[in-house]
Order: sequence, then C-alpha cells, then structure tokens
Amino acid sequence: MDTQILKTYLALCRYKSFSRTADALFITQSTVSKRIAELEGTVQQRLFERDKKHVSLTEEGMIFMDYAERMVALEAAAIKKINSHKRFENYLRVGATNSIYESHLVPLIAKYLDVQTNAVKIVIGHSSELLFMLQDQTLDVVFSYFPFNKAGLDCRSFHRDELVLVTSFANCQYADGIFQSQLQKTNYLMCNFALKAVGTYIRELFPKHYSFSFEIDNSTKLIPYLISGTGYSFLPLKMVEAQVKAQQLRIIPLIDFQIPVIESYCIGRANENYFWQELLNTNP
Repeated sequence: MDTQILKTYLALCRYKSFSRTADALFITQSTVSKRIAELEGTVQQRLFERDKKHVSLTEEGMIFMDYAERMVALEAAAIKKINSHKRFENYLRVGATNSIYESHLVPLIAKYLDVQTNAVKIVIGHSSELLFMLQDQTLDVVFSYFPFNKAGLDCRSFHRDELVLVTSFANCQYADGIFQSQLQKTNYLMCNFALKAVGTYIRELFPKHYSFSFEIDNSTKLIPYLISGTGYSFLPLKMVEAQVKAQQLRIIPLIDFQIPVIESYCIGRANENYFWQELLNTNP
C-alpha cells in the first residue's frame, strides 16, 4: 500500500478539510481527492463522509486510522534502520512513558551513550501505543507500568518507586501530615499517567465522579504548577527528589492512608540478538 496515500489519509483525518490537507502537504486538492478515492477503492470501504462544508471519519475510517499510522511508522523505521547500519554498529529504539523516562532513563541512556557505539532513538508515549510499536518491530524495547507477557517478548521488572504527595515548599498547611478526608478538600492536581491499580486507587481516594480542577496526562508538566503554589499532587519520588532537596517542593506525610508502591517494567523482543539488554547493564 502506497504510504504517500496513507500520509494523505492521515493528514485528512487531522485537518478534516481537503483544502487544508492539500496546503499542508503542498499538493493540489484534486490530488488529495484522487488519493483518498484510490485508498477507499483498495480497502473497499468509505472512510470519510463529506459534503461541501464538512469532512468526518466513518466508523471504518476510525478503525483504519490506527493501522495506517503503524504502516507509515513501520516504513520509516525500516528505511532508517537500513541506512543507519553503515554508521552505527546497532540502532537501539527505546520507547518509554514520560514519567519513567524522566525518573529513571535519562542518566541510564546518557551513560549508555558514553560506553556504546550504538545509535539511540527514543519515543515518549502512552504504554498502549508503545507496545503496539514493539510488536510491529518499530521499537526494540519499551519501559512501561504495564507488564506485558507475550510469546517472543521478554518482560522483566525495571524499577520500584513510591508516590509521594507534594506541594509548594512555601505551603506549610499540612506539613505535619494529612488525613484522607482533608486531601479531598485540597486543590488536587490530577495526573492521568497510566499506573494501572495505583491510578485507580488514587481516584478512589476521592468521591465517585469527583471533578478535579486540573487534569493533565504528563506528570512532569505538573511540577511548575506545584512549585508556584498551585495545589497538591502525587508524583514518583524519584521524579521530584531534586525539587524536594532544593526546597522547591514539600513532601506531605500521609496519616491514615498510604499509596501502593509503583512497579515499572522493561519489555524487549527476545527472538533476536537483543542488544537492548546492554542498556539495562549500564550503571549510571
């Protein structure tokens, strides 16, 4: 399947406009229409509903989008790998959730680059997307909060960390400790980073259907808000150690409740010469 056609389809998914898609890809609007018609003919399904003013995905179009993204990514990865082997001994492709990357991988990868001749590509994303890429062989290893046991993959424990409740160091209101009932009255900043049972546990600390004043899916982006004095949040201890030490953030002790330890995992392909293990053996 022609990836130029797939890229045009993905652009139309994004822009919902034939003219804007044409402008973004520097092609004519008629070329966009021709490519979409060819793709719909190939898959024998109508992927878009369109009239003079609106373009929207059909149910089949929504299903096909994930596969199109993976096919485009797979081609790009293959081309990069073919061309990189002449310069580098190996090309290590690492996927990680943002919080694991920020908390544990940065020093590990920095040291790895010092002692290895391998090139490194890092993809930051959500666990489900990264695990798809691992199975499609566009990544060599993934660091996730989800254990993923499947034939041909090697899943092992990577790190154990604890979540701590932090706020601005200037905020002394609960410096001696906080009860769960008091937590529900704070301005809690919710991070939707995938922690499986732990994430569910945090939500259950609050009433059912509780509406948080602020939610974000990138844990590191919470830190500036907390330092500036906006609210409280649970974050991995390793992630905030520097800010706590610098007295920018304060850890609030928990009095009548506690948060489970969070476990992260390393998942790599086991059916090849998986040199990604060299990364794990690097001591930062």
